[in-house]
Amino acid sequence: MEDRTQFDDPAIAMAHRSALRSIQRVVEETAAPTEPGEALRNVADQLRNKNVLVITGAGMSTESGIPDYRSKGGRLTRGRPMTYQEFAHAPEQVRRYWARAFVGMRFMRAAPPNRAHFAVTELERAGLLTGVITQNVDGLHGQAGTRNVLSLHGDMEHVVCLDCGNVETRALLDARLAAANPNFFESVEITGSMINPDGDVELRASDVERFRMVRCVRCGGQRLKPDVVYFGEAVPKARRAEAEAWLGASTSVLALGTSLAVMSGYKFVLDALKQGKPAAVINGGPGRADTKVTTLWRANVGDALASVLDELDL
Repeated sequence: MEDRTQFDDPAIAMAHRSALRSIQRVVEETAAPTEPGEALRNVADQLRNKNVLVITGAGMSTESGIPDYRSKGGRLTRGRPMTYQEFAHAPEQVRRYWARAFVGMRFMRAAPPNRAHFAVTELERAGLLTGVITQNVDGLHGQAGTRNVLSLHGDMEHVVCLDCGNVETRALLDARLAAANPNFFESVEITGSMINPDGDVELRASDVERFRMVRCVRCGGQRLKPDVVYFGEAVPKARRAEAEAWLGASTSVLALGTSLAVMSGYKFVLDALKQGKPAAVINGGPGRADTKVTTLWRANVGDALASVLDELDL
């Protein structure tokens, strides 16, 4: 995965390289999965004990048409997401992102919740969950009716200016971008087959080059970034503290559709195990916590959750 972004400041360059290492982390099969029948019983028992903290990742939304990062055919097979350092210090990369995201957001908003999201909502309505911590930024848990959701990495519906801190809604920014780029959406050619998990799509270089970027309405700066935690950026302290409080109030952790390759999600499984609480993973591919969890269910998340609902008579 070639990277051509250059930074003059050595500290910024080092942080960018560290972010790239996190993006490029390879997750391979390292553990034998739990036998499916046993895995079903274990997960059902966790839920019967109530106060389960659910951690979700990109694998929850693949059936909605949004690919994950690390599976076969996932986002990283076609390129990589932006780093925080690029948003902050690489203007051409920022313009490239917003050209692609201006188009991609329309597809992101059109993606519907799928059966996995609705299954989590059913578990919440049955009173079995402490809450849902999602690493996704697509908002589909809320659309499916889940109420107690903490978006660990933020959401795509707000935009922050890195110069002055002003926050505006994505709808307002999209309206300003549309005014600056009339008929851009109708005229572009999308070169990839699906939207990316971070809200953009693949466009021709010629389309990106003619895209006009807008400025912050408060200070006139152009360092605009979705109010989302990108690689190379830390989860805000208050949000992290709230998530840790949810873990403290929980009896176990259930990770759904995530490789837990990024520490911000992986940490909850590690901390649960340190606290003597069971942790289970349901995921279609390998993950970073596979050798550590008490139950490893290698399955399609939607299929597995359908079986869980049947087992619990929900």
